[in-house]
Amino acid sequence: MVMGELPMETEVLVIGGGPGGYAAAFRAADLGLDVTLVSDEARLGGVCLLRGCIPSKLLLEMAGLRLAARASAEHGLRFGEPELDLNALHQWKEEVVGKLSRGLDTLCEQRGIQRIQGRARFAGPDKVHIDNSESPSVTFRHAIIATGSRPRSLPDIEIRPDSRIMDSTGALALKDLPETLLVIGGGYVGLELGLVYASLGSRVTLVQSGERLLPPADADLVKVLSKHIEPLFEAVHYNSRATAMTEENNSVKVTITGENDSREERFEHVLLAVGRQPNSDDLELEQAGVKTDKADAIITDQQCRTSNENIFAVGDIAGGMLLAHKAMYEGKVAAEAIAGKPAAADARAIPAVVYTEPQLAWCGLSEEEAGEGRCVLRYPWKANGRALTLNAGYGLTKLLIEEQSGRVLGMGIVGPQAENLIAEGVLAIELGAIAEDFALSIHPHPTLSETVSEVAELFMGVATHFKR
Repeated sequence: MVMGELPMETEVLVIGGGPGGYAAAFRAADLGLDVTLVSDEARLGGVCLLRGCIPSKLLLEMAGLRLAARASAEHGLRFGEPELDLNALHQWKEEVVGKLSRGLDTLCEQRGIQRIQGRARFAGPDKVHIDNSESPSVTFRHAIIATGSRPRSLPDIEIRPDSRIMDSTGALALKDLPETLLVIGGGYVGLELGLVYASLGSRVTLVQSGERLLPPADADLVKVLSKHIEPLFEAVHYNSRATAMTEENNSVKVTITGENDSREERFEHVLLAVGRQPNSDDLELEQAGVKTDKADAIITDQQCRTSNENIFAVGDIAGGMLLAHKAMYEGKVAAEAIAGKPAAADARAIPAVVYTEPQLAWCGLSEEEAGEGRCVLRYPWKANGRALTLNAGYGLTKLLIEEQSGRVLGMGIVGPQAENLIAEGVLAIELGAIAEDFALSIHPHPTLSETVSEVAELFMGVATHFKR
């Protein structure tokens, strides 16, 4: 822990050391404000770096390599059966996480940010008490709450370190590869971690309460993903729930109830991936006059300001899309608002990425949100040369375009490298670009990025490699 001669008063108090918290602290310090950052963890980075985004992507990269090795055998390049060393994999994960976290420490020091390790709770509109700290209380002029969220559980289910029922944190730290795994939840966490274990050799069953995976994404994109990811699982049960779970005899007995039947199955481990909840319940927010909504998220305005005009909230604690890049964006907005700069969280296109195999990404409006007066265009990757060299002819690039003006309203991509391709759509929507801007921008050939220009050309009726 970096520790200085901490004053009992500070201009800006940041509560939370995750992406929203450290981004807010860094920006506020760059603007010349006196900043103190309080976190109950010794390392900066929050869930995203320490137990979420970064560790999961590292494991997904390994899973992708194994799947690619299997697929290459069909095209003349054959490898021996991969040998899995989970200890080495976890060691690499810790090296990556440690390097990034130490980098954040250095950036904190360079900016002169004071750090306190401990749990902050409000003791008034301008004061916090800090548990387990050498500095028991701090008075602030402004505060930014960035305490994030945690995995939800199911009623009467307790996640314990020794339990075979685990959340995403436990799944990323598991030391042995389970022979069987039940994943409850068909959102991005369930799909990503389910794919990791399925590709590494576990027999994975997935239970989804709805009729399809990834409810926030457009159905046509999810259909492509489902077709490729379902065969990797032992089974996928839609419109189903786990209605009972009991740990016994080194396994978990689970009752899976569908629309028309109910069955009992045993699994070595169960992963709960049923969403996340804001970490707002132990902050004593009422002492500061900070209001929350029905989901326990802090209510904020466009400047991320709460019902206490001197307190701001950013990231998962403020609800909305629970994404690290949204938290960082809001953290900077809050810092700039405190510094008196014109600032507002008014992004028109926050991208979402699911790092499965294939990847799925989207930004801007969905089909349902776009409503009438919009044109939906899809460009199949079977018409793209680079996609075929990647064995990804199943992929799809989609644009939602306002018919009258040609303005780009939304974009969706399913296929390899979607995580990078979606950025072009984000920029276009933020700039108010029209389809013709995409079409007249020369994209390199042969690349997957050509699908973006060609789907725009479909709108103009001049697409070269595909005719609708």
